[in-house]
Amino acid sequence: MSDTKYPFHIAQSGLSIFEPITDRNLWIPTSELEVLLNKGLRGRSLKGLPLRTRSKVLKQWVCQVLGYPIPPTFKKTRPRFLGQSFDTYIQKSNNLQIWNEDITPTRRYVVVRLIANDTIEKVKVVTGDVLAALDTTGTLTQKYQARLTIGTHDKELVVHEDTVHLKTILKNVDFPTALKGKPTDQPDRETLLPIREIFQRLSHLVGKNFLNAGYDQERNRGAELHRLVCRTLGYENYQDDGRFPDIRHQLLEVKLQTSPTIDLGLVRPDSEGFLDLPALHGVTIRHCDVRYILFYARIDGDLVSLTHMYLTTGEAFFRRFQQFQGKVVNRKLQIPLPNDFFD
Repeated sequence: MSDTKYPFHIAQSGLSIFEPITDRNLWIPTSELEVLLNKGLRGRSLKGLPLRTRSKVLKQWVCQVLGYPIPPTFKKTRPRFLGQSFDTYIQKSNNLQIWNEDITPTRRYVVVRLIANDTIEKVKVVTGDVLAALDTTGTLTQKYQARLTIGTHDKELVVHEDTVHLKTILKNVDFPTALKGKPTDQPDRETLLPIREIFQRLSHLVGKNFLNAGYDQERNRGAELHRLVCRTLGYENYQDDGRFPDIRHQLLEVKLQTSPTIDLGLVRPDSEGFLDLPALHGVTIRHCDVRYILFYARIDGDLVSLTHMYLTTGEAFFRRFQQFQGKVVNRKLQIPLPNDFFD
């Protein structure tokens, strides 16, 4: 669905901002939400309004832009726009303040930038995990982690089938060798490979090696593995936009392990929360439907050697890998936004 269609269908639905989205086709993905709000809000002025009033006026404008009726009062729900799971923040400085709430990894945060005359210059929409990564003090979160224990096999398919939920839309024949589209595209039924096929294609990478970017270049090593995985799956080009999962087109998260500790970020792999994606053939994709591929590697001087591979669904992740406990910490938060945050 194009971004211009969402307001029309939301208006037709009669839903308020406080009602949950049961028809996932009415859920506005983050990228489209940002486009819509920029088109509808840029250039509007809040000049002369008291702080509390301008916050209310902004919410009214957002309702208009997205096709929602303006409520008589904005209930103190968390978040305020409960159905689309976001809050709004007006920023004249780079110090984002979030009062009396945790950072919620899967919630969206609509950050509105004002210029000197209180005119809206730009809108940025990010998820909570992006905001948490901007915290330089380390006080916001304790991330989920797990332990990788080497088994008896160098290639391990933890579960032989995808989640029951995802299987309803998977094709079982005619898997294309060359995959059309980009790794960062939204998944589609014609090219979404089942977990068994992903395992068969990528198991050939065990025993392969690539140049080591350096002992302190973990991110770059991960990018090299990501590039290798894309090519082996059948993509013509490598692409990474930093969003979860790494290869969105295949609902596949890629991890390179040179130690037993697996960093999982702020959302449990087995979470049944919705992924920030449109419905796929009427099926809402959840975090636990994502496939996780882990490569254990040995650093041999100038080379990174892939010695083991593990593939699992998020749903089955903790059946194989022992979880360390982690949680989001309660506190009043002040997050310094980088100078290029709105770029």
